[in-house]
Amino acid sequence: MANADPFVTVIGAGPAGLAAAETLAGAGRRVRLHEAMPSAGRKLLMAGRGGLNLTHSEPLERFVGRYGEAAGWMAGHLAGFGQEALTAWAEGLGQPVFIGSSGRVFPRAMKASPLLRAWLGRLAGLGVDLRLRSAWLGWDEAGALVFETPAGREAEAPAATVLALGGASWPRLGSTGAWAGLLAARGVEVAPLRPANMGFTLAWSEGFRARFAGQPLKALALSHGGRTVRGEAMIAAYGLEGGGLYALSAGLREAIAAEGSAVLTLDLRPDQSLGSLTGRLARSRGGASLSNFLRKAAGLSPAAIGLLREAGPLPDGARDLAARIKALPLVLTGIQGLERAISSAGGISLRELDPTLMLRRLPGVFAAGEMLDWEAPTGGYLLQGCMATGTAAGRGALAWLEPSGG
Repeated sequence: MANADPFVTVIGAGPAGLAAAETLAGAGRRVRLHEAMPSAGRKLLMAGRGGLNLTHSEPLERFVGRYGEAAGWMAGHLAGFGQEALTAWAEGLGQPVFIGSSGRVFPRAMKASPLLRAWLGRLAGLGVDLRLRSAWLGWDEAGALVFETPAGREAEAPAATVLALGGASWPRLGSTGAWAGLLAARGVEVAPLRPANMGFTLAWSEGFRARFAGQPLKALALSHGGRTVRGEAMIAAYGLEGGGLYALSAGLREAIAAEGSAVLTLDLRPDQSLGSLTGRLARSRGGASLSNFLRKAAGLSPAAIGLLREAGPLPDGARDLAARIKALPLVLTGIQGLERAISSAGGISLRELDPTLMLRRLPGVFAAGEMLDWEAPTGGYLLQGCMATGTAAGRGALAWLEPSGG
């Protein structure tokens, strides 16, 4: 690890890479931060278009459970940089936060751009050398990192490396997943990159699609595979998308992969019991159309009523109709691709990493963020996971450098 001018290279200027760079530079290390795109944090800015969800305020045990199969692994990294640490970090950048009614945590500015500007300013003040339009190509025969830059190909031999290249969702923003082949060629196990937090395909009728595409379905309970979540969905021309659906997306994706389709069940009136709803629907319709009756008696929106009709002929009896409203089955036949997914599943197998997030096969090379094989729903869990693992990788690199005095 000897180096005449010791520095640490961080590749990828998304949240995980920026967190690693800050951790390293804050400890006095020289950092070169490479980013293939013309600017840093592009996916962070995209995530902030509708209000940047930093994290979630729910109890830690429930929070950790959102990471599914990776929950036990992620728990240790959240212990090192958890919800309170992320909130304090944002406020330290001059971005006060608030907790929304859903428990989600947002900056008061409700935008990513002020936070990103402040963050990049802090990194510049710490001496981080940000090199834009610098795409990583792998290693040369001597083991040096190779980059394609505006000035041509360049190589560098850092004392340690942190990889934070993202997954493969929204590739136009920089996360292309091209790194997977580079690591696989070095013997690193990489699970296939797949869409996560994505929309699902349904066979809408032309009339339903024309009338309701773009309409929200609010205050739902969504169920699949023994799990039920509360949330919202959005009717899209191709099917359904939205936060409530994303919370179930991993199980739905796997069911579709295994069986070709999956049944999602919607409770359109989760705050009303079957008995109460039956009583309301048993009232006389008078001269009202069925749509107006359902709107007034059941409190259903036109989009929800359209969805009921789309699922098949409506039952005649009040109890059967109430049961349909409380458990509306929808057959999902496909998933939207990585180009539209909010995040991706798959990536570097967690078995390939030691507890400091160093790749066991590549001493001195650490990895963080969405390029690791974990996934989580939207709601603050994605950014928290990237920040926690980026911080952990930075700390791991610091520990690696200490014995050598590098």
